[in-house]
Amino acid sequence: MTGTSSPSRNLLVASLSVALAILTAGCANNSSLHTTDTASPSTGGTATPGSVHVAVAGEVDLAVTDAVARLDRFGDGSLAMTVRNDDGVPEHLGMVATPDGGRGELVGGKSAEGDGSLSTAGILVTSGTSVTFGGTGGPRVLLHHVRGVTARHPLPVALQFGVAGLIRFQARVSSA
Repeated sequence: MTGTSSPSRNLLVASLSVALAILTAGCANNSSLHTTDTASPSTGGTATPGSVHVAVAGEVDLAVTDAVARLDRFGDGSLAMTVRNDDGVPEHLGMVATPDGGRGELVGGKSAEGDGSLSTAGILVTSGTSVTFGGTGGPRVLLHHVRGVTARHPLPVALQFGVAGLIRFQARVSSA
């Protein structure tokens, strides 16, 4: 990739990662997002509804906590959560997927750079910090037309990170 600028290279890597994640998810289950209580076995994670912790010695240490999908009767709303990155390198949340091919819309925080900012790689979470999605001035994940989910059933969610990769878990659901 001689002569390719760093932003172009980052965009290419992010695009290829997302494409690979989509193809892998498609091969695993063609009808919808796979529902699971744990993160991908290859990442060694554990989860309960609303949280997941992925730890791979020396490579990944990422936790998602307090994940709640706030949805109205049309399936529109947002995903609130806190992401903690302790893996030693900056992390980016590049994609949020919901059942039946749904995608969350990433919105950066008020800061133009630093934690919670949005770039072509996604929402930045620097090492040793936590970023709260859905709080005042922070980044947000907007959800549109999520179907078949009620407050009685958790929402299967897949988050695509630049370093940690694809993480699947279930978010709690509440009325918007």
